[in-house]
Amino acid sequence: MATMNISIPDPMKDWVQAQVETGAYANSSDYVRDLIRKDQENRNKLVSLQKAITEGLESGKSDKSFDEIIDAAKLKLQNGL
Repeated sequence: MATMNISIPDPMKDWVQAQVETGAYANSSDYVRDLIRKDQENRNKLVSLQKAITEGLESGKSDKSFDEIIDAAKLKLQNGL
């Protein structure tokens, strides 16, 4: 595993230490790794969402009514997409 040294302001250091003291994290490195994992997940979700938006915009105008679109979306949700 690689080592990385970072500098943070005292209030941030105190925050990290407080999170460790809750018992949810073994140490400050564990907390930072968790933050990085969550950031990676959020960015991946954002990329997927942007891709879906772009595909939707590029697909053109639908010939379905608003109610038909909503019903189709509800059906997809019920079937696990």
